[in-house]
Amino acid sequence: MQQLLTDKVVLVVGGTSGLGAGIARAAAREGAAVVVTGRRPEPGDALVAEIGGAASAVTGDVSDPEQAKGVVAQAIDRHGRVDCLVNCAGLTDRGSILDTTPELFDRQIATNLRGPFFTMQAAIADMTSRGASGTIVNISSISARGGQPYLAPYVAAKAGLAGLTKNVAHAHRFDRIRVNALNIGWTQTSGEDATQRRWHDAGDDWVEQANARLPMGKLGQVDEIADAVVFLLSDRSGVVTGSVIDWDQQVIGGQD
Repeated sequence: MQQLLTDKVVLVVGGTSGLGAGIARAAAREGAAVVVTGRRPEPGDALVAEIGGAASAVTGDVSDPEQAKGVVAQAIDRHGRVDCLVNCAGLTDRGSILDTTPELFDRQIATNLRGPFFTMQAAIADMTSRGASGTIVNISSISARGGQPYLAPYVAAKAGLAGLTKNVAHAHRFDRIRVNALNIGWTQTSGEDATQRRWHDAGDDWVEQANARLPMGKLGQVDEIADAVVFLLSDRSGVVTGSVIDWDQQVIGGQD
């Protein structure tokens, strides 16, 4: 434990379960006052009880722009500011270019792109009003580089998030607000377990089968990604901004 985030207020959007909860735990371990958001209060309350300290939870659905801005406002009300923002809320419902309905497309854009847009808007407004530096990490996906046929609207949203990350980083570089993203690959979470069972008829051994096919012999792990996010949030990542980092074991462009 290096206390990389001592005295920082870290808002983790989508932080009540899965990767987001892992990021919240890691940020708290590194000294941050953590605020997590989710659509239901119970998971957030349970995580806060586990983390203890200065952790707290707010309820909101960031697919609604007003609620997206509202969760940032609630964090500011509690702590007086937001120093670090992590956008980790995500929707991975399946749809191809042929079978995606307008409703599914809109849901994907609302959660995976519009939500981060308006949480960043609110957080950066707070930072600039105080003349303060800050850091933002957006959780994107390696699928933003092309992705699977059954993830067409998801890919569209995540590719948009990659471009948005660079746009906002450029716009606010002289405010010393650093904005980066991680294109994460296939990751072992409770949400991924539910996705595999719902959409791909996976059995109880799907993790073992997946691990056997992967170059590193395992799916991406929450604690490893969480450590990377903490590094990007902290001063230890130096001047890095506008980076969209592929965090995966498949090499885009590599061929056998």
